Amino acid sequence: MFTDYHVHTDFSDDSFYLMESVIEDAIAMGMNEICFTDHVDYGIKRDWNSGAGISYRDGKLLANVDYPLYYESIRQFQYIYGSKIAIRMGLEFGIQSHTIPQYEKLFQRYPFDFIILSVHEVDNQEFWPQDFQRGKTQQEYNERYYQELLEVIKKYKNYSVLGHLDLITRYDKNGIYPFEKVRPIITEILKIVIKDGKGIEVNTSSHRYGLKDLTPSRDILKLYRELAGTILTIGSDSHEKGHLGSYIKETKKELCTLGFDTYCTFQRMEPYFHSLLND
Repeated sequence: MFTDYHVHTDFSDDSFYLMESVIEDAIAMGMNEICFTDHVDYGIKRDWNSGAGISYRDGKLLANVDYPLYYESIRQFQYIYGSKIAIRMGLEFGIQSHTIPQYEKLFQRYPFDFIILSVHEVDNQEFWPQDFQRGKTQQEYNERYYQELLEVIKKYKNYSVLGHLDLITRYDKNGIYPFEKVRPIITEILKIVIKDGKGIEVNTSSHRYGLKDLTPSRDILKLYRELAGTILTIGSDSHEKGHLGSYIKETKKELCTLGFDTYCTFQRMEPYFHSLLND
């Protein structure tokens, strides 16, 4: 089975990849299932229809997903392409502890199949431009990132998997922060994830970012398995055609090497397990 469970389209403010083009490309690649997970980042972005305060970047509206149009588009494409590929509706929630109430309300509005819980910013400071890291030591920004993630999952439960759990590594200009220093808090995070019946994703964008490890790292994946974690999804985090479906087959082999034997797809927030060994 060939699936991609982290896919962005032109509904995300950092992508121009048309949703129908994604579907047609996925079918051409022989995919059986795809899940759209466009961005919602309350705290740093406003909703598409909020009026005042909306800005643009590279000619594109800097805002969260147009939810009604997103929902109707996916429903339409499920009808048109449903005989060729299973299409699931998800979102990527870039949650911060102080924005949880907004996500609680949004989750209740639509029949989601899948939600990625990610932390893309802390205290409304993003990682990619170094706003969050600036003025902090490597220890301070790494520990603060994981502490924020821990606080979020203690309070927020309407999600499926944690997205790119060690995302801060991607934007750490000081190199890899030693795993042993954050093992205790990551262990606490994973224990809550497992207890709550949630999972984690393996994000194959580590390859295109030139990282030396998987995302999350092999150490985190080994720890997750040791703690009896079983719910895993695999996604490319694609934003353009060249990203779609990339390194998913290779990642499945890596997971087998690490001792996993299944991965998941989702429907109406319920995980469905598939064998890695027979794929």
